[in-house]
Amino acid sequence: MGPWGTEMNTKASFNPSIAHHFGGGVYAKETLVPAGMVLVQHKHTHDHLSILASGRVEVVVDDVRTEREGPACILIEAGKYHGIKALTDVSWYCIHATDCTDEHAVDEVVIAHDSSLAEAQRMAEAIA
Repeated sequence: MGPWGTEMNTKASFNPSIAHHFGGGVYAKETLVPAGMVLVQHKHTHDHLSILASGRVEVVVDDVRTEREGPACILIEAGKYHGIKALTDVSWYCIHATDCTDEHAVDEVVIAHDSSLAEAQRMAEAIA
């Protein structure tokens, strides 16, 4: 599984630039996404915040589409499949409350274990 769960994109060579930030029981995953790329995420057992630091995206949460321009803070509710399409180059952060500070293990802690590859693929097709 990739750093965001399942990644679907329009360019086969897409490899997102990711930085991990930990402090005070909070984890922030920073992802730089080039224009035109689609990130299909997963779902979580807890609410979390996504921060669009810069750029413009189309956000899809359980089939509801909204366009957002950064800076913006977006609440993603627990149990909701979510993804983005970068309309411009984007700086995107996912913020989670967790005591895990291991960048190789944190996805196992914050991602719902019943996240479905089929649902991620369906969302990728809907966003693209």
